Parts: sequence; structure tokens; C-alpha cells
Amino acid sequence: MLSLVTLWVLSVIVFAGSQLLPGNVGRAMLGPLADQRAVDNLNHELGVDRPVLVQYGDWIVHFVQGDMGQSYTLRHPVTGFVVDAIRNSLKLALVAFVMVVPLSIFGGVWAALHVGRPIDRIITIFGLSSTVLPEFVSGIVLILVFAVWLPWLPISATWPDGAGFFEQIYYLILPSIPLVLVLFGYIARMARAGTVEALDSDYTRTAVLKGLPFPVVIWRHVLRNALLPTITVIATQTGYLIGGLVVVETLFHYQGIGGLIYTAAKSKDFPMLQAGVLSVGIVYMVATLTADILYSVLNPRIRYGSQG
Repeated sequence: MLSLVTLWVLSVIVFAGSQLLPGNVGRAMLGPLADQRAVDNLNHELGVDRPVLVQYGDWIVHFVQGDMGQSYTLRHPVTGFVVDAIRNSLKLALVAFVMVVPLSIFGGVWAALHVGRPIDRIITIFGLSSTVLPEFVSGIVLILVFAVWLPWLPISATWPDGAGFFEQIYYLILPSIPLVLVLFGYIARMARAGTVEALDSDYTRTAVLKGLPFPVVIWRHVLRNALLPTITVIATQTGYLIGGLVVVETLFHYQGIGGLIYTAAKSKDFPMLQAGVLSVGIVYMVATLTADILYSVLNPRIRYGSQG
């Protein structure tokens, strides 16, 4: 229920934000030299001259019914463009997740097992540095190294028509690396903190005193409890991976939802802009809700506490 309320608040913010964008829709579509009567007629045809509350009510009712409206600039239903863009962003996000999740968890756990030692400091400093490094900087460096100097990977992330699954993955490797660098620090830091706390817990000491081999202690007692908070961190990054990739998508010429939202905002295509942002909010809500449910399933204390 809280997620549904959050989505409703997001829809209000998205609609209000699009209405506050400077400029006139009809003027933006017809150009600065168009006659004012033609601009007014187009605004009336598009319905943007109606009261704001009427426009919002009409939009949200149709959106709930699966009708995202018609694009002002493309004059086609928005749904197809948004679905295709989200599908492309999900592919890029999936490739990045497959790379960053095991790598960052391993790095965080390894740093925790060697806390205070040089390897711990190296992993921590690398994670912090990669997190604050902007995507366009790391992306340009990666393009120069792996696509220009060492032509191992394609510059563009747009694969040719008819490309198979593995060929698509090949085109998505290079744009995924900047995302891996950004997310590595967040996930590794959380995995490290959880592992350090689990290693100092009473149940870990008890398992060691019972004579269990150290790898068994780590696998059975430490990791399960240490990685629970990491699930939430991974889920919260889903919204960034789906809707916050404007720079990466532009740099690698990839048609994802971030680029679609940016283009719609520039052209004042309100139906496309509103549908794109709200769709990202839905994906983020589903990912966060799934993480909460999974966290409660894996953590009996949360589950029993809610029952009590």
C-alpha cells in the first residue's frame, strides 16, 4: 500500500514538473516562426490548453488502464517506445549486475577477512574512487583503450538487426563497465561492513569454538547474515541502472529509457516524458518491494517481528 501511495505521489510530481518546464508545446513543435493562431490550434488539438487538473486526471486514468497516451512529436502511441526503451535498459542493467554483484561481494568479503591490512585498504580506496568517478570520464577512457587503441570491443552499444543473444552481450560489455565501476564501491562497502559485523558476532565465535573449519564458518554462518543488507543496496541501485543512464546511453549511442526521457524533456513531449519517468518509478518500486520481501524471508527476526 505504501508503494502505491508513493507511485501516486510520484505521478503528481512528474506531471507538475512537466507542466513547469519553460516554453510552449505548440511553439516547440511548429518552430519560432509559426503563426500564433496555428500554435493555439495545435495546443487545443493536443489538449494542453485545458485546466491542469483535468489534464492530470485524464492522463492518470488512461495510464492505469495501460494507455500511456500519444507522443506529441512522433504522433504515435507512447507505450511501444517506452516498452522498447525499458527492455533495452533492462538488458544493459542485467549485464552490469551479472558483472558487478559477484565481483563487489567477493571484494567486500575479502577486504573484511583481511581488515586493516593493505589489501583491505586497496579495495576500499578503489571502491571509493570508482564510485565518485563520473561515468562520462570512465566511459571515454574505456572507449579510447578498448575500442580505439585496442579494438577489442565496439564503440557503439547498438547491435545490428538480427543479432543473437551472445552478440548483443558483446555489444553491451563496454557500456556496462562504467556502471560496474560506479556500483562496485556501494555494494563492496556494504558487504565488507556486514561481514566485519558478522565475524565479531557471538554465533561466529560459537561456531569456531565448536571446531568447525573456517571455510564452513564463513559459508554457513557469516555470509548468510552479512549479505542480507547488501540485498537492499543492490535493489536501490536498480532505479539508477534503469533510469539514470543518460550519460552512458548517449556516450555509447544506446536507445534506453534514460535517453528517451532526456529527449522527451528537450522536445517538451509531455506524454513520453511522464510515461517514461513513471515507468522507471514502477520498476524501482517492484525491485525495492522484492528486496523487502526477500529480506524478510531470509531474516527470520524480521518475519517473526512483523507477525508479533
